[in-house]
Amino acid sequence: MKSLKTKEITLCALFASLTAILSQITIPIGPVPVNFAHLSTFLAAGLLGSRLGALSQLTFVLMGAAGLPVFSGFNGGLTRIAGPTGGYIIGYIVSAYVTGWVLERFGKRTVKTLALSILAGWLVTYAFGTLWFSYITHTSFTAALSLCVIPFLPGDLLKSCITIVLVRRLYSVIQRTLQW
Repeated sequence: MKSLKTKEITLCALFASLTAILSQITIPIGPVPVNFAHLSTFLAAGLLGSRLGALSQLTFVLMGAAGLPVFSGFNGGLTRIAGPTGGYIIGYIVSAYVTGWVLERFGKRTVKTLALSILAGWLVTYAFGTLWFSYITHTSFTAALSLCVIPFLPGDLLKSCITIVLVRRLYSVIQRTLQW
């Protein structure tokens, strides 16, 4: 296993912290609040790649699991992960990995490859989160989709577009940072 460099650890911590901050920008619209955490998840994947992107989100989830108030509404703890939105929280890790993995296969951070990789990341998040929500709340998968995915699609599209712009502008800066 490749050991982490100080710069890589620092960037993972930075993106874990950014996810914690963006988790607090919320719009309560039902059982699952709208927040901006996925912006950070996709930025981490797009700028750091699959391994470090997922590690940054694992760090975020572990901070919350330890009780730090990093989840939306300044919440933390294992009960939050075990609750109805826990699948979405765990989904951040897998989503970051999948998004970064797709980008690594394509190589370049074009608008098209970023859009495809982010779409793959959303699909992972929706799958983890919706299946978990359905299981915990004893609702059908279709009902969970209508509560937890459909209302969020316009905002998720906006977050995806913002991510694409930011990754395209910041990728070369981050890569230079990792190389020196």
